Amino acid sequence: MNSIKAILCVLVVCVAATTAQAQVAAKKSLTLDGAKSVIAAAVAEAKKLNAPGGVIAVVDEGGNLMALERLDGTFAAGANISIGKARTAVLFKRPTKVFEDIIKNGRTSMVALNDFTPLQGGIPIMLDGEVIGGVGVSGAASAQQDEDLAIAGANAAKEFTKPAKVTYFEKEKVKEAFAKGAVLFDGSDKCMVHPSRRDKAGMAEVHLKDADIIYVQEGAATFVTGGAVVEGQNIAPDEIRGSQINGGETRQISKGDVIIVPAGTPHWFKEIPAPMTYYVVKAR
Repeated sequence: MNSIKAILCVLVVCVAATTAQAQVAAKKSLTLDGAKSVIAAAVAEAKKLNAPGGVIAVVDEGGNLMALERLDGTFAAGANISIGKARTAVLFKRPTKVFEDIIKNGRTSMVALNDFTPLQGGIPIMLDGEVIGGVGVSGAASAQQDEDLAIAGANAAKEFTKPAKVTYFEKEKVKEAFAKGAVLFDGSDKCMVHPSRRDKAGMAEVHLKDADIIYVQEGAATFVTGGAVVEGQNIAPDEIRGSQINGGETRQISKGDVIIVPAGTPHWFKEIPAPMTYYVVKAR
């Protein structure tokens, strides 16, 4: 009897567990990092297509705004429109062009729906067959370009579950990069590895978004950090150059040294007594 009771208890527990599993479903969710990756992909596509502007909005599966980026030159209303497109795409699980075409074909009553922006440029973000968010774009060159940027952003989700790729560079390629001062590895908005060579002093620099991790391979330099950049000018977004630095802290760096310069910190290779090679890892 005791054995029978034990078996019955196990069966009851198994049935209860099965019932509980049937009542709860595991769901994938879009994280803030994922939303930023979607925006980065859309921005990269905008640059590739020379888009005159654009606002990229990313919402979660419930239509709540997670991240938004407005490119320079975009009209002010683009932000609200892009959010509306993203929200429509995720809540209805369809590209917004579908609804624009339906209305064009005569079903105008659809415009009465709440939280509904039936304008081309909204795309659901899919992962393993599930809708995990939406991306909307407004303010590019055309409605079609809005959608092209949104598609590029949504496609970034395909990379979310892929394992990180190992990158290898043979010594000859590294040697060539040092000789030219070329970028060896470009990890887009994450990091960059740049083998560098200097034969003389450089300009004062400020990278507003990048931290520089510098490893000296050969040679030496007088290196200044902090202080104030003299005659500083923006040569590119988030990049400032000047003739020199006033104040700051001066160090002598040489072979084997590592120095980390945080984002936004002025720095300057003030003196280079002999040719110098060094790695720079730029991290965000």
